Amino acid sequence: MSEGARGLERRQLLKWVAAGALGAAGVGASVLATAGAAVGAVSASKRFSLTDPSAELFREIALQETRVLQSFSFDNTNKHLYVVSLVDGGRQLPGETQRHTGDERARYGDLCVTRLDWTGSIIGRMYLKGFGHGVSIAAEPSGNSAYLWTETDSVEAANPSYPTDPTKNIGWGSKICRFKFANGAVLTNSSSTLTKFSPVSGADRTTIAVDPVNNRLTVRYRLGGTFQYGLYDLTAFRGGTFTQLANVSQPTVLASDFQGFTSYGQYLYLLEGKAYSSSNPAPGNAYHTVVDWNTGTVVERRLTEAGASLSYREPEGLAIQIPDTATPTAVRLCTGLASGADASSPKLASFYYKDALV
Repeated sequence: MSEGARGLERRQLLKWVAAGALGAAGVGASVLATAGAAVGAVSASKRFSLTDPSAELFREIALQETRVLQSFSFDNTNKHLYVVSLVDGGRQLPGETQRHTGDERARYGDLCVTRLDWTGSIIGRMYLKGFGHGVSIAAEPSGNSAYLWTETDSVEAANPSYPTDPTKNIGWGSKICRFKFANGAVLTNSSSTLTKFSPVSGADRTTIAVDPVNNRLTVRYRLGGTFQYGLYDLTAFRGGTFTQLANVSQPTVLASDFQGFTSYGQYLYLLEGKAYSSSNPAPGNAYHTVVDWNTGTVVERRLTEAGASLSYREPEGLAIQIPDTATPTAVRLCTGLASGADASSPKLASFYYKDALV
């Protein structure tokens, strides 16, 4: 962030303090202080109500790979759903001379993208080698297909669940890339079809999500050990102009495994939680958290019981769906869930949504 942007951030925060805005959202000044002040202003909008019961979109459908989904994004124009997972252990991809274990695939950052239609049927797949962990992706419709935005240039680092076991390391993306979906293709992170972006100098752990209604991208990145979120105009970002419309730090109220994010209008949505276990029985500890882009305030945070009856049930990913593009304001906040008999069994994907706006 430039010195000018930091000055704007300080002046804006002083303005909010003077107006008494620090306690305005019913969560107190301490939450705003930990979430971080925003740079700039985003037009006011409604937000999804987290008290709205979740409805089922798809329950336990198969993907190309049998590992947990990591994230997903909707091509609302062509009615496609793109889902990312790590490549199965033991699979040998075209051009490879040997098979790799699941742990190796995670360390290398090797991903599979499954394309589904809106009945939940598989209609395409492609593989991405050396890209990252697939924490979040964004689909940008183009003709009868889409460009995908993902992390890339994977860098191996410790797995938070196994910090002292290097065999369990994970590959995390250090840059953002954009490429056209090509059914059956295998891309490496040096493929000529990639366009790469580094919107924040010195940042790593970069992942991306899309607000398809407002044509904006959100980039989550780590800078100086702190995760931050920058909001950008999609068209400007694609052209190489990285002016942030807003920026907030990840709020400290998040207490469990980070599992995904997305944005709609004035609000940033975060997902966290672990898989069911003896120490985390149903309904689990999956939480949605809503952050105001303009103040950094956590305005709502609630446990979600979407898909509570699933076995294993691990929360994985958030995305915005527009069921009918003729009515772009009738939108859904969708949550992904992985299920299976247990931690080592093949996994299926489920998707639930909320659509009440307040």
